[in-house]
Amino acid sequence: MALLHTSPVHLPVFDALRDRHHPDLRLRHTVDEELLARARTHGPDAVAGAVRAVLAGVVAGGADAVLCTCSTIGAVAERCAGDMGVPVLRIDRPMAAAAAAHGRIAVVAAVESTLGPTVALIAEELEREEPEAVGRAGERTASDGSARVRTHLAEGAWERFEAGDHDGYLDAVAAAVDAVRDADVIVLAQVSMAAAAARARTSVPVLSSPRPGLAAAARAVEAEEAGGAATAGRGPAAAVRAG
Repeated sequence: MALLHTSPVHLPVFDALRDRHHPDLRLRHTVDEELLARARTHGPDAVAGAVRAVLAGVVAGGADAVLCTCSTIGAVAERCAGDMGVPVLRIDRPMAAAAAAHGRIAVVAAVESTLGPTVALIAEELEREEPEAVGRAGERTASDGSARVRTHLAEGAWERFEAGDHDGYLDAVAAAVDAVRDADVIVLAQVSMAAAAARARTSVPVLSSPRPGLAAAARAVEAEEAGGAATAGRGPAAAVRAG
């Protein structure tokens, strides 16, 4: 499986998760920091062509599936799946699906450009789960689910991340999490924020994306490998009939 990152700090995170939960999964990392820089300045759609090119390259290199670990460009990557011939997943969709099971949802991000894509993703999952339901908070869910979601920016956190102050970054994120009020679940919008959950003191459940996202991608790889083995096992005549 190939992973597309926009920061090299994510590599050890996913290697550790693989070692602990998916020891037979082979990972290939690709890092392109410029994708996030451009997406923050010009919007995620501005890097659609570049994302497509990176994905095509890793698929040509033999990837059975691709996992985009950047929430800002996750939707752009996911839209390319139909042209790639293999599953292309975004790291935060399983987390968003879990959040949609709750009433009042708070999204915390360190980068403002991540808030819009994350809210849109949660809205998709809310619409899929309960398209015309009444929210648990007593409000009727809007057509896009947005009435259930509030956003919070961890002020100053990203500057600490860019300065290499990892502890300061996580502390700033944890402080933003603890400042959330009137929420039934808190979503950490970026992979780099995951470790802040352990530093927060809130009693509200805090969701992060790395572990469930990697698990979903691992299942996709298993399905691709099983499908390939089944096709090979049918032989040429069966393959022709199946086509």
